Amino acid sequence: QVQLVESGGGLVQAGGSLRLSCAASTRTGLITTMGWYRQAPGKQRDLVATITRNGGTNYADSVKGRFTISRDNGQNTIYLQMSNLKPEDSTVYYCYAVVLGGMGYWGKGTLVSVSA
Repeated sequence: QVQLVESGGGLVQAGGSLRLSCAASTRTGLITTMGWYRQAPGKQRDLVATITRNGGTNYADSVKGRFTISRDNGQNTIYLQMSNLKPEDSTVYYCYAVVLGGMGYWGKGTLVSVSA
């Protein structure tokens, strides 16, 4: 079992910045890859960025150069620094974590709203 708690969402003007955090707690497994996904109403959940335990990163093309994912392994916490935000970035952002063995877990999501 892994519990993920996201924070940092909110309302910001276009061009502004936000920093999302996701803290993972687990008593049963080693967390390997963690990441952020986002999902607009009625649409599929899409990858934003992922980071491995060794720090390897992967980004969606739409956020490259604007978003940065980072990780604190000691705290099982990841961050998503979002800069130059656009109205189309507005949606719910979900934290995701995979434990050794492959089981994946989702957080409950945090809302990001970017005004034009």
